[in-house]
Amino acid sequence: MTRRGTLLVPVAGLSGVVYPAGTAVVVRGRGATVDGFVDGDWLPLHWYEFAEGGQSAD
Repeated sequence: MTRRGTLLVPVAGLSGVVYPAGTAVVVRGRGATVDGFVDGDWLPLHWYEFAEGGQSAD
C-alpha cells in the first residue's frame, strides 16, 4: 500500500527544491517523522507538515 498526503507548509527536499503547501506526496513510515517523496525527491516530514490523504495499491 502507498500512503498519500498533502503538504500543509512549504518543505525543502533533499535536492534543495522547496515544495509549496498543497503539493501531493507519497508517505512512508509511521510516527512523529516520516519519509515523503515527490518525483523521487526525499522530504523528511514531521507530523505537522502534512495531512494524510487516501491510499492506493502499489
